[in-house]
Amino acid sequence: MSVKNFNVSISPSEAVDIIQSEILRGSISGTLVDHYVRTTGSAEFHVLIMEKYYMRSNNRASVTATIDNFDGKTRVHVVAAGSSEGVFFRFDWGAGNNFATSVERALGQYIVGGG
Repeated sequence: MSVKNFNVSISPSEAVDIIQSEILRGSISGTLVDHYVRTTGSAEFHVLIMEKYYMRSNNRASVTATIDNFDGKTRVHVVAAGSSEGVFFRFDWGAGNNFATSVERALGQYIVGGG
């Protein structure tokens, strides 16, 4: 399991658009499982759940990105899961970390600090 936390200088909806453009449209096996959004006034809350097939681990990895601006800044929280093989061991050949890092890379030019 890989976890990333950082802040970006763009709105949550702009971050979602970039993630979908870079991660999903730029990948043959990447799919959007769900996009949940709630807004209240100027506050936005988005949850993106995405899957991608990784040949090296011979399975699908999942990443969940939670993006909000409740504190006046856009915060991104990314968690990768489901990429390990085997019943008892969580060894994933780096697929989970790679998937979580791809979200961070897509938003790289907008990152303004850790979360």
